[in-house]
Amino acid sequence: MKPWIIRPRPNPKAVLRLLCFPYAGAGASAFRTWPDALPANIEVFAIELPGRDTRAKERPLEQMSGLIRSLADAIDPLLKAPFAIYGHSLGATIGFSFARELRRRSRTGPAHLFVSGRRAPQLPEPSPMYQLSDSQLIARLRRLGGIPDAVLADAELVAYFLPILRADIALIEAESYADEPPLACPITAFGGVTDEKATIEELDAWRDQTSAEFEREMFPGGHFFIQSARSAFLGSLSQQLARVTATL
Repeated sequence: MKPWIIRPRPNPKAVLRLLCFPYAGAGASAFRTWPDALPANIEVFAIELPGRDTRAKERPLEQMSGLIRSLADAIDPLLKAPFAIYGHSLGATIGFSFARELRRRSRTGPAHLFVSGRRAPQLPEPSPMYQLSDSQLIARLRRLGGIPDAVLADAELVAYFLPILRADIALIEAESYADEPPLACPITAFGGVTDEKATIEELDAWRDQTSAEFEREMFPGGHFFIQSARSAFLGSLSQQLARVTATL
């Protein structure tokens, strides 16, 4: 089994590690260039899920609870320094669930939880995708953006990526939400102003998941504003991380 954590730029002197959870269909490579844009005292720990990138030969996991337990078993021993969590879309749900699992294990939780492009976990999914036909799913993915049209038009690439995407979508749509007390860490929610998957109201509902501070920030663009408004988004994330490290 390949490692769960990829370190694009190892930094043993980092003040804070940022655990980055990818969106559906993506791997740790989505965060490969992030160290160039973040503060020098932050080390990126990019999470590599089974079924993609360096773990392409492994079967994707389709049950959130099983994924979270396996993830915690694997990387809990590595979390000896202060850390924060970031996740986009699917990654936001996984990151949030991982923070809850650490609490269940009486382990130190994140200093901050950053989520983007994902409605609060207690809200129902209004337009499920995991049971759509292949053509319907491709049409929905094309509307959301983030995947080049050239990829969606290539039958061979679609045949490779679609099972991974379906498994990832099932992770967040096929398992019911369970009530638990709010997390103790602050939460920041980022969103795209035209994102149909996470409206302002749905992002603001993350407020109920923390007993600490909550903040929400919007950027131009849709679901993949982290790509279309990359500089502005990473600039804001850098400022937030600087505030986190100042409190450590």
